Amino acid sequence: MKIDSNIYDYCASFSDPDEKILTELIDYTYQKKEAPNMISGNMVGNLLCILIKSISAKKVLDVGMFTGYSALKLASSIPSDGEVHTFELAENHIKSAKQFFDKSNYSNIIIHQGKALNNLETLSADTFDFAFIDADKVNYIEYYKRCMTLIKKGGIIVLDNMLWSGKVLNPDDEDSIALNNTAKFINEDERVFNHLIPIRDGLMICIKNG
Repeated sequence: MKIDSNIYDYCASFSDPDEKILTELIDYTYQKKEAPNMISGNMVGNLLCILIKSISAKKVLDVGMFTGYSALKLASSIPSDGEVHTFELAENHIKSAKQFFDKSNYSNIIIHQGKALNNLETLSADTFDFAFIDADKVNYIEYYKRCMTLIKKGGIIVLDNMLWSGKVLNPDDEDSIALNNTAKFINEDERVFNHLIPIRDGLMICIKNG
């Protein structure tokens, strides 16, 4: 969903800014990568940090790494002895992200290369505190289901792009249909308290019931 640029700038001026490594990463992505708008950005990133800090999360999942912005942002919000497990299929994105991970102050980012659905299956249930899902939309329901098994009670799952530029209102393509079905599934899932909010392209926030 598009936000008036003046409103966005106003919000940004009264929010904690990204650290230098993240602004460098954003610049690199917009200069070197196709579809750079896939970066979640400061507006989403700061909200993720607030949610993580609110539950004192230590182990987090980042499903869909791209060039690494969300992984770095998540790493900045957890203790140094915590872990960010990030998932990415594309080798070129992993190579780019590693350059920035290596330059950062965070050594607690673990990259799982390959299909996220398969790699999520290798992790232990009820061992994570937080998950951020921002990968291919067709598999959103499956990512959500797997994260639900990995997240502890009281943990939080956030799904990005849940409004898909408004296309979910009248879904007629594969991605918007998948996102609409995901929203319906989550809304009927008694294991969570959920709330869909129109921040950026729509964030579905789910708290796993205790």
